[in-house]
Amino acid sequence: MRPPMKRTILAALLLVPVLVLAQPKGTIVAEQLEAVVTITKVDAKARTVTMRGPRGNLATLHVPPEAQNLDRVKPGDRFRMTYAEAVAVAITRGGQPHAAVAETVEVAPKGGNPGGIKVRTHTISGVVDAIDYKGRYISVRGPKGNAVALPVASDVKDFEQLAVGDKISIAYSQALAFQMAPQEKKPAAKKK
Repeated sequence: MRPPMKRTILAALLLVPVLVLAQPKGTIVAEQLEAVVTITKVDAKARTVTMRGPRGNLATLHVPPEAQNLDRVKPGDRFRMTYAEAVAVAITRGGQPHAAVAETVEVAPKGGNPGGIKVRTHTISGVVDAIDYKGRYISVRGPKGNAVALPVASDVKDFEQLAVGDKISIAYSQALAFQMAPQEKKPAAKKK
């Protein structure tokens, strides 16, 4: 049985990019990464939390205003973090370059165990900048000249018919879930 946060993130990834699923040639590729991070700094006024990852790297996240339990997060707290990126490729030719972003935030209720999920769905229409047919990657240059390289699922039809310069639309979702992990007590050092 999957933990509740994993079920929530999976459900969000399946429900949010409805626009993509409505297009005729779309598919979703999802990959999840999981880690336990340790909180090193909490700035309640700026609503930021700095954390140390399992390899020692530091990252700072902005906590959305909807999060009601920031006051319960302290340096030294440990969180289980799950990050999932889903790529939905809709091969729709033509149209003008554009970019759009939609966000969904779900947080724990006030007084609950700190945690939550944030899903951001991007839709980019632009010009194919580069294609790696063998590695199944595509790079699309959006309306502001920004390029995004995305994996293409093996079941996307007509991928081999795309060419550099084609106008297409791509949508993909990114999800980030946090769940308070139980504090692990370190054993006391043995005296010799």
